[in-house]
Amino acid sequence: MEVGVLAIQGDFAEHIAVLGKLGVKAREVRLPEHLDSLDGLIIPGGESTTLSRLMTIYNLREPVAQMAAQGRAVWGTCAGMIMLAQEITENDPIPLGVMDIGVQRNAFGRQVDSFEQTLDVSALGPDPFHAIFIRAPVIIRVGEEVDVLSTLDADRPVAVQQGNLMATSFHPELTDDHRFHSYFLELAGGNGRPPRPKRNAGGNSAS
Repeated sequence: MEVGVLAIQGDFAEHIAVLGKLGVKAREVRLPEHLDSLDGLIIPGGESTTLSRLMTIYNLREPVAQMAAQGRAVWGTCAGMIMLAQEITENDPIPLGVMDIGVQRNAFGRQVDSFEQTLDVSALGPDPFHAIFIRAPVIIRVGEEVDVLSTLDADRPVAVQQGNLMATSFHPELTDDHRFHSYFLELAGGNGRPPRPKRNAGGNSAS
């Protein structure tokens, strides 16, 4: 199995380090040809407008969208989630439109408003997941084929899956809990078809 991490902007090094701890040597993706033969791709957090423009400059937008359409696993964290979305509340950046979700950027405020929260994520097992939110987006619309893996409260999904696609508002790569990365590797190794999570599963508990 080969997994790549988009390495043009953002915290790609942290994702690569986690994958290494899980025994997977990740490929740094900077050009379209780097996507060849990959089973999965992680689009990391960073600055979404910069990420979008660099993906255009390096001709990565269409190849990544094609990879998603082919059923290969793609996971977007924070800014990566914004890029996967079908639509966002702002005019910029322009998302890839591959995942049937609507997203609001910087939904919780600026960098100083970053926070940590313990989440229930049933797809990862009974133990809660300690999530780190940094200038985080939030999902404001979920399509019929999208499964909610976890919510911040009753009406704010922060982790979702649509078949071979996964998106999280927060940064699992900044924690010592590697269950999201393991779940993604299962997704990539199963050609985008792991056991389907229960719709609208998960919630939150106080941090």
